[in-house]
Amino acid sequence: MINSHNIMQVFHTESKIVITCNKRLAPYLQTETEALGFKPLRVFQTGLELNGTVNDCIALTLNLRCASQVLYLLKSFKAADPDQLYQELLQIEWEELIDFAGYFSVTSNVNNEHIRTPLFANVKVKDAVVDRIKEKKGIRPNSGAEANKTVIHLYWQDDEASIFLDTSGETLAKHSYRKIPGKAPMLEALAASTIMATNWDKKSTFINPMCGSGTLAIEAALLATDKCPGLFRMNYGFMHIMGYDETVFFAERRKLKDKARKETGFSIIATDISADAVDIAQKNAKTAGVDHLIDFDVCDFEQTKVPEGGGVIMFNPEYGERLGTHTKLEATYRRMGDFMKKECKGYRGYIFTGNPDLAKKIGLSATRRIEFYNGKLDCRLLEYDLYEGSRRAPKDEV
Repeated sequence: MINSHNIMQVFHTESKIVITCNKRLAPYLQTETEALGFKPLRVFQTGLELNGTVNDCIALTLNLRCASQVLYLLKSFKAADPDQLYQELLQIEWEELIDFAGYFSVTSNVNNEHIRTPLFANVKVKDAVVDRIKEKKGIRPNSGAEANKTVIHLYWQDDEASIFLDTSGETLAKHSYRKIPGKAPMLEALAASTIMATNWDKKSTFINPMCGSGTLAIEAALLATDKCPGLFRMNYGFMHIMGYDETVFFAERRKLKDKARKETGFSIIATDISADAVDIAQKNAKTAGVDHLIDFDVCDFEQTKVPEGGGVIMFNPEYGERLGTHTKLEATYRRMGDFMKKECKGYRGYIFTGNPDLAKKIGLSATRRIEFYNGKLDCRLLEYDLYEGSRRAPKDEV
């Protein structure tokens, strides 16, 4: 926790950093955080915790694919009710953190008996910040719901409260290249995590039939070329904290550019029966700068080219919750199983679905069932070893 005398030094003072992610993405977030040289002190269902400075938050924010927010702790304290919360927040030197001519927003995660709606807690935080800055500077900053400037986050459970600077601002789970989402798109952070879950070696063929708006194929190309999400965005929460030094941001961004590769030595293939979907996917891939790495084709998934040599084939079909109808989907799932069995020998096959009944129609035994959520929907990434011979994959114990 940061002391009041070094509040201006948040960019250089270590404090607790909490990196949040969607439920069940924490193992993949941990892997990529450790790969950056950070040591998580605690990993939980929706994120992890480590120590560092706001300058560390800059590096994390630009590199992470599976994260949602990167939060830097300013203060933890006891607060039984909204008045106590307000009094504690009034003690923080907000005038040293937020430009009084600036703009800030408040987000929160609250579970306190006095709070019926989080909006009430947000207003209490906003009032404390505004009152403090007005008292010290004679001018009140603007505030609102937009997360595109300084963002303050309140975590309040029972009588334990923590107040953070949200250094990311708008969510990191969207990677900013997908200008056209298409129907029922997969969130980019989820797509990256599912690919990481396959243990794909990033050197062999990656095939994504039924590609929709192209998110899986694009994330595969970004992973293979080590292109990080920070290359697609130029506005973050940390940029609106007083004391921000843009040379740190540009130095980190330069590192991203230097490590990103232009080419791969293998195929990434994306197909869809809808010409509109493929058009959208190509446009999104172009925005991400990886359109030259992906072979797009308009065809039924059974016509997808499957090169020799093995790799990963990954489906994210409709699963009847938002799109498609059941009887038609049962036939589709059966066809996916047949296609993988006949045409994809030597590959590892994956089907991401939120519908266990449809999954039974695939007709293959899954070697792994990896748990994910898509929004609030309980999903599985089913793994199939597609052997060269007729040997069936062992039954999964899970």
